[in-house]
Amino acid sequence: MTTASSLPPWGPRERVALAPLTTLELGGPARYLAEAEDQGTIVDALRWAAGLGLPVTVLGGGSNVVVADGGVDGLVLRIGLRGVAVERAADTALVTAAAGEPWDELVARCVDEGWAGLECLSGIPGTVGATPIQNVGAYGQDVAQTIERVRALDRRTCEATTLLPADLRFGYRSSALREQPERHVVLAVSFRLRVASAATVAYPELGRVLAAGRQPPTVAAVREAVLELRRGKSMVLDANDPNRRSAGSFFINPVLSAPELAALRERAAAGGITDEVPTFAADGDRCRIPAAWLIERAGFAKGHLSGRVGISTRHSLALVNRGGATADELLSLARHIAARVDERFGVRLRPEPVFLGFPAGNPLDP
Repeated sequence: MTTASSLPPWGPRERVALAPLTTLELGGPARYLAEAEDQGTIVDALRWAAGLGLPVTVLGGGSNVVVADGGVDGLVLRIGLRGVAVERAADTALVTAAAGEPWDELVARCVDEGWAGLECLSGIPGTVGATPIQNVGAYGQDVAQTIERVRALDRRTCEATTLLPADLRFGYRSSALREQPERHVVLAVSFRLRVASAATVAYPELGRVLAAGRQPPTVAAVREAVLELRRGKSMVLDANDPNRRSAGSFFINPVLSAPELAALRERAAAGGITDEVPTFAADGDRCRIPAAWLIERAGFAKGHLSGRVGISTRHSLALVNRGGATADELLSLARHIAARVDERFGVRLRPEPVFLGFPAGNPLDP
């Protein structure tokens, strides 16, 4: 049995509260937690855990995770690798950032340089290492559009390897890294950005905010507009915001085939909903439906309360801990919302956060 005196010198700590390390601020402790600021510590930690038969869970900024009330068994490895390197070419910049770099600080730096490709992802909390896992995206951009490679540690061999976009198999808010979390630890991500004074704006809501300008929008103007939109939805971390304890968007916007969309429209009309179902193009003939539209028309308004949890007063996709809540309370509300949407529209919502300490499978299943 491991005791404090037998713990290795790189410093795993026992029974560490995880709630303060997440934006939801709920859930139980880690059996062990280690802070890794270099690749060597990651290797040591993986080998130590393997020797004891302990599972390893990787944690970044804690902004897109839900921790179980019973905590996380095994070792939680918090990645703190830092550093940014830039390789300039005539019209592009290859920006390589270590996994522990704060994401929005990297975006701000790239925008200050006039490099295009990440500006619509401004204000998103978390670390660089999480972005390829989730294929983080917002306002018409996602990181798959600019990621050139990911440097990762193979957990089986404890050797570093380079993953290219074909290896990463990016999808909508998904990747091979998310589908196989036990396979790799992200060390660094390289983004190929455009050296340009104008940004590409593809998202209608963002375009409307920028419409007052007479010139093509700069990346700086896009960043400020995105931050304005996100603040209006309580999607920028603010200690004074009553909606602050959330994991951002809790549900993924569902992607439907043409027959599924037709069935949804029939159900909506039969239920007395007169406004048109909003759609966004996806792959092939499929389309994306805003989960927020489904949630609101299933009877859940912004500000909906359910004990110590609820829906944000500013964004119907964000479930919030109102203070002192448990993960079970949060999931109970999420299941209730998902079941009502399924019952009314025949569409099953999927959660966006990563769930730590829960059994395998969809935590929204009854």
